[in-house]
Amino acid sequence: MSVQIVLGSKSDLKVAEKATEVLKELGVEYRISVASAHRTPELVDKLVREADAEVFIAIAGLSAALPGVVAARTSRPVIGVPVSGALNLDAILSVVQMPSGIPVAAVGLDRGENAAILAAQILALKDDRVREALEAHRTKLKEKVARDSQEVDG
Repeated sequence: MSVQIVLGSKSDLKVAEKATEVLKELGVEYRISVASAHRTPELVDKLVREADAEVFIAIAGLSAALPGVVAARTSRPVIGVPVSGALNLDAILSVVQMPSGIPVAAVGLDRGENAAILAAQILALKDDRVREALEAHRTKLKEKVARDSQEVDG
């Protein structure tokens, strides 16, 4: 497996699905698990310790402690995805304000797709197949913008 996606709760699944769509398109293997930094810290420890993932994506809202907890337990890259809710700023700040020595790469609120792309970019450093899939993905994005421009310009 290349990417381990950890959700703070099942309610974060919609954000994770944005990531899994991109990972599938790019041909990147992944696994999804639910483990709460607060309710099941021992499960988070076990997941991180036993995962054969090269990159972690941790998705959580509210206090959004999960990405930091995962990062504290591994030297592998961790990408944090804050999930929108009643207090969006709290989740965002929890993901980006990590102490020195325990970094978490942060993407925007609910941006599971960007987490997947960043994970793939990390994997592409040593996997030409993933790099080529990323290049094809970018080409599709450019083509969509060109089509959208033609529709607007008439």
